[in-house]
Amino acid sequence: MELLSREQLKTKNSNLICPPVSTLELPEKVLQFGTGVLLRGLPNYYINKANLEGNFNGRVVVVKSTDQGGTNDFDQQNNLYTICIRGIQNGEKKEENQLVSAISRVLTASNQWEEILDFAASPSLEVVISNTTEVGICLEEDNVHSQPPVSFPGKLLAVLYHRYKMYNGSKDRGLVIVPTELIPDNGTKLKEIIIELALQNQLPEDFITWLETCNHFCNSLVDRIVPGKPHADMKQPLEQELGYKDQLLIMSEVYSLWAIEGNEKVKDVLSFAKSDSGVVVTPDIGLHRELKMRLLNGTHTLSSGIAFLSGFSTVKLAMDDSDVFAYVENLMKQEIAKSIPYEVDEQMAIDFADNVIDRFKNPHIEHKWISITMNYTSKLAMRVIPLLLNYVKKFNSVPELMALGFAAYIAFMNGYEKDGKYYGEVDGEEYPINDDKAAQVIALWDKNGREGVVKAILSNQKLWGTDLTEIEDFEMVVNGYLQNILDQSVLSALNSQTV
Repeated sequence: MELLSREQLKTKNSNLICPPVSTLELPEKVLQFGTGVLLRGLPNYYINKANLEGNFNGRVVVVKSTDQGGTNDFDQQNNLYTICIRGIQNGEKKEENQLVSAISRVLTASNQWEEILDFAASPSLEVVISNTTEVGICLEEDNVHSQPPVSFPGKLLAVLYHRYKMYNGSKDRGLVIVPTELIPDNGTKLKEIIIELALQNQLPEDFITWLETCNHFCNSLVDRIVPGKPHADMKQPLEQELGYKDQLLIMSEVYSLWAIEGNEKVKDVLSFAKSDSGVVVTPDIGLHRELKMRLLNGTHTLSSGIAFLSGFSTVKLAMDDSDVFAYVENLMKQEIAKSIPYEVDEQMAIDFADNVIDRFKNPHIEHKWISITMNYTSKLAMRVIPLLLNYVKKFNSVPELMALGFAAYIAFMNGYEKDGKYYGEVDGEEYPINDDKAAQVIALWDKNGREGVVKAILSNQKLWGTDLTEIEDFEMVVNGYLQNILDQSVLSALNSQTV
């Protein structure tokens, strides 16, 4: 079987959405920092889809910032790759294979920096995209004149300064910059760091003014599970179906969202948004952030202890159980959707919840509950406490399903220290407690025992920022569920729900 190449674009394959050869000649409009699967499975996917419809008509120059790994796979495949989309949509199974021709070149910063700067001065360049992980957007001392600068912000500043100089500060040569790193207000924070670096490097005041006024740094939110390259036992039949080998082949779920904060100018530049409803360009992405944080992330967090302690290793396995499925669905629709601390149309929240259920049931995504329990305490504090407080304020009653989620959390955190790490046990099996508050919560267990631990944990303002025992009856309800879990099982507590 031959390796994927541009020749594949000339063949007919009913199992593949294939772009025409002409897309390889489209101008380069995007500079992208990062080669990872999220960028290939989301922004590059959207750009490719738009190119097929004639809505964007541009390709992507990718910057590889690290020396780890090479670019051979991209070079050998003419920068082509396949995305295999698998999952559930509106309760129905969906499968789609798309050949992506959005990437034109992959350049390595360490030895091709001059080529990157040459592209920075290109008249066709309009957009910068990044995903350099959360630690990529941070301020470090960096020399913008290095070849290349060390940090991602340093590299981006060098690109912008070179562009400024090449066009003599022309106001119409600014760029739309969209980071996708998973931190709140990623665009705002990146802009602040870039300006601080410019000041540290004593760059001209006129440039800093151009930087601030002629470029658009957009906050954005990405949401799509892209596990990346499938296991060998799954990859082989996929390649048989496609008719070629693909060293860059990736899998993704059906659902996708890229919410970008921007004005009409930004919307005009990001014209690929016209080709997929998953790309949303709007002046305020707060609504999308809240829906994701509360209904997806909050549900994951509240359900993780319940599902894991019930013996389900993955999200899909838990969703196959009628009791856990009922808990997840009722939690989202009866409690979370009604208590999001943001002005949200309830039907929109219910529709989002239905999408979440489809995603949780996806048989092609192996999402482990033990991974979701990482930093369990902090996730509850950030994602769930605002929901809990808002629910109590609106309805003057205890949200039973959130209370059960807290009880499962307390049971999960009943552990011990061994060799500097923390563990718990369920049905005689040891599991890791990867939580930065593990020592503190386990100490509360040791000091107070099962009869007093609920009060001790819920009243600890260092954990939650508030005393949760001041919520009328919340401590009593959580304690009742915890005793049921400890005496019988989580499933017994699930069956005792009053909702």
